[in-house]
Amino acid sequence: MMFRIGFGYDVHRLVEGRNLTLGGVVVPWHKGGLGHSDADGLVHALCDALLGALSLGDIGKLFPDTDPTYKNINSLILLKEVMGIVREKGFVLSNADTTVAMQKPRLAPYILEMREKISETLEVDVSQVSVKATTTEEMGFEGVGDGFSAYAVVLLTKA
Repeated sequence: MMFRIGFGYDVHRLVEGRNLTLGGVVVPWHKGGLGHSDADGLVHALCDALLGALSLGDIGKLFPDTDPTYKNINSLILLKEVMGIVREKGFVLSNADTTVAMQKPRLAPYILEMREKISETLEVDVSQVSVKATTTEEMGFEGVGDGFSAYAVVLLTKA
């Protein structure tokens, strides 16, 4: 068996007038992520982890923000395409572990729905997808509410 580990990281500013979309779920909040797509940094970090595990670059290489095709696109569509590439390369997802860092809003009520949307998109069991949330104890850009960061690690196994 062959194993590959990938790590992903993404950040987005929080601004008025945008939806806060994380893990494919619109979280009610007065600010949302600023970005070319829907700014779902959790899904972007996961895409980067999957691509990184196979040394295929990052989400920006595959879906450049200069391409109008991806303007305001639902990031779960991008994740589905990335997972298709992973399968084409002969790998399956063993598990994914993700974390979102932001002070507010509280994400705990939305985590199960995020896990379900992500696992459905990846066509894996929900038990293979972990989503966690943390604050930064009011430190840094996440702690003062200027933005959020997201981290992901994946383990791929040769099919």
